[in-house]
Amino acid sequence: MESIKISVVSPVYGCKESLFELYERLVASLSQISNQFEIIFVNDACPQGSWERIVMLCARDERVKGINLSRNFGQHYAITAGLDHAKGEWVVVMDCDLQDRPEEIIKLYNTARDGYDIVFGRRVERQDSFFKRLGSRAFNKVLEYFTDSKHDNSIANFGIYSQKVVQTINRYREHSRDFLLFAQMVGFKKIEIDIEHASRTYGSSSYNLSKLFKLAIDSIVSHSNKPLRLSIQLGFFIALGSLMYASWLVLRYFFYGTTTEGWTSLMVSMFFMFGLLFAIIGIVGLYIGKIFDEVKRRPLYIIEETINL
Repeated sequence: MESIKISVVSPVYGCKESLFELYERLVASLSQISNQFEIIFVNDACPQGSWERIVMLCARDERVKGINLSRNFGQHYAITAGLDHAKGEWVVVMDCDLQDRPEEIIKLYNTARDGYDIVFGRRVERQDSFFKRLGSRAFNKVLEYFTDSKHDNSIANFGIYSQKVVQTINRYREHSRDFLLFAQMVGFKKIEIDIEHASRTYGSSSYNLSKLFKLAIDSIVSHSNKPLRLSIQLGFFIALGSLMYASWLVLRYFFYGTTTEGWTSLMVSMFFMFGLLFAIIGIVGLYIGKIFDEVKRRPLYIIEETINL
């Protein structure tokens, strides 16, 4: 059996209308590289009947592989399921909504052949709504600050990765998952190239503000202990400020005979301190919760059915 030259992994949720067109455009593009390719659609329990369409495509072409998850696990878990089964020398990760243009895979592959293990697609002109771009930019800025790293807002999951990179990423089995962060963490020789980003024709984005916020919290807690260090620094400065203020009150009493009164100021200070303490305890609780999730060692995803695998 000939080895597979290139694999495409695409998580599927909420875009069943795009699957037939995505398949046709992928075949047209991948055939220009090699006939030895596979297309892996991972159905993340899409409620719109995407699995039925994947089954039809798998029956039409055995190079199409289907993975049906038992419930909705999330985009990055679906990507993990696809990567665990991808056999190609090169692996492309892309969304199913056709905003990632299949025709750009040829450009990614040709660049990778110049000696790169990772080629990220940089969306020069993002064809997203203003609020999605704003939320994405805010997400990346927060992530940059807390993880002390750089995140380009124009780069997403769409890219091509060598099998060596994929096998390395697959060794990361923690439950808080962000494929792009993993791809940036593993090292290897990488490059970013400009690609064309298409406007959304099918479906709508499943990432709203609350999901982006949750993803940011998970990513920060999983990849950085900076919030804990900031809590220590904040506590130190508050304690130092309190000591200085207490010293000032003592000096005023002895030199000027001034006494400090004020039940209101005392209560405000107490409520402020208690609120701050609860916030810090909450941060510590997040880290403890993540530890609890990891030590249970539950599976990252559960597969209900596969086709052509």
